Amino acid sequence: MNASATHMARDASNSSTLQLLARLGFAVNGLLHILIGAIAITVAIGAGSGSADQSGALGQLASSPGGVFLLWTVVIGMFALGLWLLISAFVMQGEPKRKWLRRLANIAKAIVYFALGATALTFAQGGSSSSAGSTQSASASLLSSPGGTIVLFLAGLAVLGVAGYFIFKGAAQKFRSDLAVPSGPAGRAVIALGVVGYVAKGVALAVVAILVGVAALTQDASKSTGLDGALKSLAALPFGTIALVLIGIGLIAYGVYCFVRARRARL
Repeated sequence: MNASATHMARDASNSSTLQLLARLGFAVNGLLHILIGAIAITVAIGAGSGSADQSGALGQLASSPGGVFLLWTVVIGMFALGLWLLISAFVMQGEPKRKWLRRLANIAKAIVYFALGATALTFAQGGSSSSAGSTQSASASLLSSPGGTIVLFLAGLAVLGVAGYFIFKGAAQKFRSDLAVPSGPAGRAVIALGVVGYVAKGVALAVVAILVGVAALTQDASKSTGLDGALKSLAALPFGTIALVLIGIGLIAYGVYCFVRARRARL
């Protein structure tokens, strides 16, 4: 990237408007995780049967009063956060090797937020989408293509790596560098939310990764059901109900942490 392009990208990333919208993105991401966690808990205790994933959360928003407004807020926030991460990836400073690793991580996160924004856009326009169905379809397409089994298995390993990253980031409190942690009891509460939230999300993603790996090894795309299938599969295990409730609580904690990050993130 040449000097003028870098300067323009830096100006864009420092734009107060874009930063405000990026903070909105953190907030709506928190809202979605709170809803997913709540759905997971209701499924665990037998009081609900919704999809414990982004589609289920967006579906709940769509059916609530003022849901269309909230969905469009999610769309704007997710796309803005994705755009901010993408721009920031190309203006970050630091040691070359670490800079490229952080750059790739930002690009990957931007893609995820763009995808969430696209899903929210579908709901905002009156449509619907199934994350579990999309995951199964993608897995089936890979399994039917040459070398697809290997690609799907590698995808499972990649998700497992992301899961490990979330668990490590939470357990080692690496997330503290992402925001200005307040002092006193409020700061301790924020740190507790971050630890519990990141670890819970990591565990949930680890189950997703295992199911993707099983789908690849068994050549059965129906095993790959995304976050919804991963969480619901826990309920069938010994003490699975307790595990699902704990993960649901953890996802809610992560959602609350995201709200704090929306206010105190270092942008």
